[in-house]
Amino acid sequence: MRFCPWYPLAEAAQHAPAEEGILQVRIAEGLLDYPTGKSAMVHYAHAPDVRAYATVLAASHPGEDLLCRHLEIEPGETVDAAAFHAKVTTEFVRRFGSEPTFAPCISSKPRP
Repeated sequence: MRFCPWYPLAEAAQHAPAEEGILQVRIAEGLLDYPTGKSAMVHYAHAPDVRAYATVLAASHPGEDLLCRHLEIEPGETVDAAAFHAKVTTEFVRRFGSEPTFAPCISSKPRP
């Protein structure tokens, strides 16, 4: 298993699988401040239908320069998606001091 290449969140309907999996979302450029470091990551999700989840997520963040990628599982490979999601989230918190969040991304953007 591995994550696929990054693609724009706005194009998730064309790329994300319509099956259970993990979605990772980041800002396209730069890094965000977290309590113990900097990261481009803003979201990890475990969803029963990654395409449906990503499509709704994209609609809720129109015009934001966000990239996403999903976990690719090889045929015959068994993955506990919920456990994998918990693992990557725990590792992020350990490294950066909080869960990834859209808040720094959104609050740092100039608003009209």
